[in-house]
Amino acid sequence: MSSKIDDHLDHRLRATIGVVLLGGLLGILNSSMAAVATGTLAAAFRTSLSTVGWASTGFLLAVTATIPFTTWAVDRFGGRRLWLIGLAVFAGGALAAGAAWNVGSLIAFRALQGVGAGILDPLVLILLARAAGPRRAGRVMGLMGVVLSLGPVLGPIAGGAVLNGLSWRWMFLLSVPLGALAYLLALRVIPADPPADPQARRQRLDVLGLSLLAPGFAALVLALSQTAEHTAFTAWQALSPLAVGAVLLTAYWLHARRARRVPPLIDTRLFAGRGFTAGVAVMGLGGLANFAALFVLPLYYEQARGHGVLAAGLLIAPAGLGGAVAMPLAGRLSDRLGTRALASGGALLALLSALAFTFVDARTSEAVPVLAALALGLGMGCFSAPTMGSLYRTLPGPLVAQGSSVLYVLNQLGAALGIALVTLVLQTSSGPVSGLHGVFWLVAAMLAIVLAATRLLPDHPAAPAAREEPALLGKASS
Repeated sequence: MSSKIDDHLDHRLRATIGVVLLGGLLGILNSSMAAVATGTLAAAFRTSLSTVGWASTGFLLAVTATIPFTTWAVDRFGGRRLWLIGLAVFAGGALAAGAAWNVGSLIAFRALQGVGAGILDPLVLILLARAAGPRRAGRVMGLMGVVLSLGPVLGPIAGGAVLNGLSWRWMFLLSVPLGALAYLLALRVIPADPPADPQARRQRLDVLGLSLLAPGFAALVLALSQTAEHTAFTAWQALSPLAVGAVLLTAYWLHARRARRVPPLIDTRLFAGRGFTAGVAVMGLGGLANFAALFVLPLYYEQARGHGVLAAGLLIAPAGLGGAVAMPLAGRLSDRLGTRALASGGALLALLSALAFTFVDARTSEAVPVLAALALGLGMGCFSAPTMGSLYRTLPGPLVAQGSSVLYVLNQLGAALGIALVTLVLQTSSGPVSGLHGVFWLVAAMLAIVLAATRLLPDHPAAPAAREEPALLGKASS
């Protein structure tokens, strides 16, 4: 009888994981697909590339500003209800963006999509962590890593395929039926999750904290985006939002440290723990290195090797495939063996792979960068999944939402910083090959810091225990 109950729980857990990952993949694919359409959109709306770029920047700003609100709202409204709201907002924004009549409306509707993504992104980790429980955190975070690894690689490939055969509007409209499918499946599969603490539903929103934290993070992302656009950290368009962001985040830090009845959106005492700080540093710097590599490799294949957009996307696919293969395996092993050895080995492999790219030029056999990209993905997967698993094994349940928000905000900042740094390196390089070398020296430096930080991660594997019923696997409500 016990075996049948366990099998039922595992079936429900797998169904919940699959539906949540579908929603998570939706946002990543859409944003990475849109990134390859900048030139097409500029021609369609007869405007400049910098103006159309605000469609992506507005999306990113909205995501970053919404994430802190999601931290509070998940306990106030419940994860399932908030997930459905996020899917509806995202799909509605996609439908509106597909029907945009000028560049201003496109930017506005992409920002609306960003609000939906800002709800969905941290909820993916929150729902998965609650569904899995501490004992299976590594393997479930490994499955999440498949989405994180494949999404940025498959997006440009899918985007290039859509633009080759369909109107640019289908870049956004394809998200509508997929969003509707994800919504219907979530209604059927994801159970209701009322807060265990009845006080959670009456918890007041830290309005002052939200008014400082959300625009503070958004200002930093804007500063980095403007740095990439103007190819200078010293441009006033970058320095102004950077100063504003620094002031707002400093004010939030002071605000969060005050004792009061309304708890802060993100408790700054989280960073007092060495393991948490090391974990978010590994994930943040690893994300920066990953975005930098995925940004420069297509340019190398297009400019130095003469390939088209679709071919370049296919040639960088091994980086995503390496991560997709490594993360589930490394996550499962970390549940049994601990974190540090796996994470350190993965960081070392990724570092050696990045150094290999500094010897690649236009005459190097294409097998070399392809294999190096595969090894880079494998290495990053081997340190990312165990690190995420260790974070969710050690965080107390009430702090899971805050930890997820910190991870996703750092991911957004890492993406923006990675693109800004790559742009600066390429602008100061003599050609695509020297630019590739410069970027991968930067990637290698980031991965060297990651390697050092992995030694500070909490190392204990999940304690063997009787199979617990995960929090999300309670009685479903329709």
